[in-house]
Amino acid sequence: MTPAARVAAAIDVLDRIADGDAAERALTAWARGSRFAGSKDRAAVRDHVYDVLRRRRSCAALGGGTDGRALMLGLCRADGLDLSELFNGTGYGADVLSESEAAFDGAVSGDDALDLPDWLIAVFRASLGDDADQVAGVLRHRAPVMLRVNLADCTVDHAIERLAEDGVSVEADPVARSALRVTAGERRVHLSDAYTGGLVELQDGSSQAAVDELPLKSNWNILDFCAGGGGKTLAMAARVPAHYSAHDIDPNRMKDLEPRAKRAGVSVQSVTREALADAYDLVVTDVPCSGSGTWRRAPEAKWALTPERLDELCAIQAGILDEVAPLTTRIAYMTCSVFDAECGDQVAAFLARHPDWCLSIERRWLPGVAGDGFYLAVLTR
Repeated sequence: MTPAARVAAAIDVLDRIADGDAAERALTAWARGSRFAGSKDRAAVRDHVYDVLRRRRSCAALGGGTDGRALMLGLCRADGLDLSELFNGTGYGADVLSESEAAFDGAVSGDDALDLPDWLIAVFRASLGDDADQVAGVLRHRAPVMLRVNLADCTVDHAIERLAEDGVSVEADPVARSALRVTAGERRVHLSDAYTGGLVELQDGSSQAAVDELPLKSNWNILDFCAGGGGKTLAMAARVPAHYSAHDIDPNRMKDLEPRAKRAGVSVQSVTREALADAYDLVVTDVPCSGSGTWRRAPEAKWALTPERLDELCAIQAGILDEVAPLTTRIAYMTCSVFDAECGDQVAAFLARHPDWCLSIERRWLPGVAGDGFYLAVLTR
């Protein structure tokens, strides 16, 4: 595919998203109907689409509209690309610019530059203060690809060497002892021997840093209550060989945990809600949240979030904390949010409801070069 054809394809996908399709579903539908597109073409179209979703408001301002064509026009203008080459009307390329499109003199100013919905700008500033605009700016760009070295099985240096053999360039990152940041060859990670052999896992740097902060002991019974895919369970098990259990309200999210644990050489027991004990030494709750710290990876979410949904999430978080409190004497409360309502305010409300508990550790990571926005509070009874 030519660069112009890739732009035209991205326009088509963006229009599908505007009609109600999720981004990944729209990209999959386009790819299935475009068998001529190679892997590099699919990757390029995906990058275009996600770049627009991260910067939808500023792209609309520069493109003069909110349909797929206007958004891609805005993205190309923002990136300083030659519009006459990308909108040339030849082959599978997008139609030539109209006189009004060519003459449009859009500009990004004021709140448009933050690429946030209006109502969220106030939430960002109330939660982040002087860092609000900077964090919003970070979320406009792609996230780093981070790997966690399985330190129970190999050293960081050995993992770097093994990845290099398969064309994946990485460098150690100080955000966590096990963290590697991919600098080239990110699409080869899943095929590398280091990955398939369990030496490394994909895991965000801030998430790794949070696991490093947890108080873990080898004789403990530890429950990951909102386990999802089990990334934090595996990270804890690589750090300390304790007794690990994993639970999620949707067991399908944990379907890959057993093979991943086997690959990593660790033991994890999946448990149902009915089988939960009341004698865990630590319960980890990486609760459902807005995901505002991860919007570089899931940019659709920042345009879909509403005040009502945020309130609903906060109620779910409070309910989870109250539910696990009788099971343990230690709770690790985690969110990938940058909002006070889901972080410090939620912890303060729990402590007010449960005066026999106290806060022993509190950490906050903002989105940056090594990871997403993340929050950790360790509560002790």
